[in-house]
Formats: sequence, structure tokens, C-alpha cells
Amino acid sequence: MQLFLALCFLLGIPSGAPDIHSAKLFYTASTEVPNFPEFVVVVLIDELQVMYYDSNTRRAVPKQDWANRMTEDVPTYYESQTQYLMGSQQTFKANIEIVKQRLNQTGGLHIVQNMYGCEWDDETDEVNGFRQFGYDGEDFIVYDLKTETFIAPVQQAVPTKHKWENNKAEMAYWKNYLTQECVGWLKKYVEFGRSSLMRKDLPSVSLLQKTPSSPLTCHATGFYPDRADLFWKKDEEELHEDVVKGEILPNHDGSFQMSVDLDLSGLKDEDWGRYSCVFHLAGGQEVSKRLDKREIRTNIITNWGNDDRGVTGGGLPTGAVVGIVVVAVLVLAGIGLAVWLKKRPQGFKPTNTSETSSSSGEDPAEKKGSSEEQSMLKPSA
Repeated sequence: MQLFLALCFLLGIPSGAPDIHSAKLFYTASTEVPNFPEFVVVVLIDELQVMYYDSNTRRAVPKQDWANRMTEDVPTYYESQTQYLMGSQQTFKANIEIVKQRLNQTGGLHIVQNMYGCEWDDETDEVNGFRQFGYDGEDFIVYDLKTETFIAPVQQAVPTKHKWENNKAEMAYWKNYLTQECVGWLKKYVEFGRSSLMRKDLPSVSLLQKTPSSPLTCHATGFYPDRADLFWKKDEEELHEDVVKGEILPNHDGSFQMSVDLDLSGLKDEDWGRYSCVFHLAGGQEVSKRLDKREIRTNIITNWGNDDRGVTGGGLPTGAVVGIVVVAVLVLAGIGLAVWLKKRPQGFKPTNTSETSSSSGEDPAEKKGSSEEQSMLKPSA
């Protein structure tokens, strides 16, 4: 999958089966990006931001009230995360310069990113892990848990792939981390935040049209989570032709909105009743709105608002205000990596990685600038 530099992500629960939970951890280090911190760390549980750190504030802070409960087990949880991330910040800053040298680059805007985490199905107890690295918005190297190998989409990553795969102890460590330790912390977060993470709200659905010749828009807003689909169907068959589906967008209140357009140019009057717009929320709940001329709302207040189709004027609803937040999307340049092993890290902690590092267990936060690579926060069970 092509990774791109995105500075926004949607807060909510991810698409997928309703019983699957996820922990995703993102590091983003950058140079010469205007009005953006040089180093950002974001921790998401079910795509809901639960912790944040950046090089401007230099503090790891909870982003949900219930995330404060992590201190019930570890009273100094966030203070500990702050200390580790301050060390990671220095390492990532050095990493960018090393990557630039290896790629014969000089100054300018550059991004180093890393994402890893795990998924857990609370019905089947099935788990999965993922780990991806990249540079300047492009895939650099990706870990495949099933085969326990690395995929190098660019030639420059092949030496790193071989080096990491030959480090058997490190490979075993990451397999255990992604399938055991990460899942342990994910379950704890889900336990504390279940009321928010399991919330489900159905939307209001409206039919909108700008002019008589414009596509007809089915707009759903106010739903939660964003594991949802919106589509047009004729009789009982979902339509794919003459349909344009929009993206799911966040509202200011934490809910979501989306829309799907239908081209009416070839629609016969006698067939209107055969069409309907269907909203489907993960878990099986649905809202269906049959195509009815009397239900269409328009932003054109003219005589057309009372034409022979029965369309009424009055204006399109203003909709919800879209809220946008920073995302550090997948990626960290993979120039030589070997993770500093720690037996029992307390919570999500950073670990240094280097082509020359050992597995002595030395605290990576105290060895600033010594490594060429830095992985992300690592939860322990």
C-alpha cells in the first residue's frame, strides 16, 4: 500500500468487523515543515486518539478522560512516557540526517515515519500485528507477521531487510511483542474505554440536490463509529454504476458524516420507487431512505422548488462542521534496525534501533543519538 504524508486523521473507530479492536502507534519526525512540530507521537486505540506527544510541548498527555485510568496500574505512566519520548525525539532527529546522507540528499522538507501495532478480535481472540516504515511519504520496508519476513518495496531497503531477518533474536522479540505484549495493553485500554469505544449512533439521512440536472446526493450525518457504509440500491441490488461515493468525514461533535451521489439523468419516472439509499453501520443496524421526489431538498429557492416533480425548496442543510486533526501516517525510514530489548517496559515505550546496537537491555532514552533507527512506543503486558 502506498503510504502518503497526511497531516490529518479521523478520530473514531476503524472500519472492519465490529468485534475487532486495534492499537496503532505513530512516530513522525520532520525537517523544515512550516508550523508543524519536528517530532510527533500519536497513540490510537480503535482509531481514537488516546495519547499525544510533540517536540513543542515535550509532554505525553492522555487525550481521553478514561485514558487517565492507565495510571491506576502505573501511577507514573504518563511521566514515564514523556521521558522515553524525549529520548526518542533526539534519536529521530539524528535518523533523518543519516537517511539524507545515505540517499545523497541535502536540506529541504523530509519526513521519517514509523507505525506499528496490533489487532484483537474479542469474539474469536484472534490477533494480528503490523509494522511499517517509510521515508518522505513512500513505503520503505514493511513487516509481514505471517511469514516473519520483511518486504522491501525499494531497492535501498534490501540490505536492511536481510540484516533484520538475520537477527533471529530480534525477529522472535517482535513476533512476541506484536502478538502478546501489544495485545495485553490493547485489552487494558479497551477495558477502560469500553463505553466510548463501543458507542453506536445511527445517522439522520437526507436527499439533497443542487439543481434539477445535478446528481442526487444521499447524505448521512451524526453516526458513530465510522465503521459504516452508505450506498444506493435498485430493488434489492446495490448499484455501482452512475454512483459516486464520498469519504467518511468527522463532525465537530465526534460523530461522522458521508454522502453518495446518484446520477438521475437516465432514471425513468416510473422507476423512482425502486431506488433507495441505505446506511449500514457495522453490527448490522441500518437506515433506509426510499427515493421520493417530495423528500428532496435543494439550495435553489425558485419556482423550481415547486415544479411538477414535487421537489421542495428551502436550502440544503448546512451539515456538521468538519473537524480535522493531525495524523502521523505510517512510515519510518528503515536504515539499519535492531531493537534495544527490554524485558518489562512499563506501558508504551520507545526503543532505539541501530545496525550497530547490541541487545544489552540498555535504556535507549539514555543513549541519545547513538542509534540510526528508532522504533515506536512499545506496550508490555
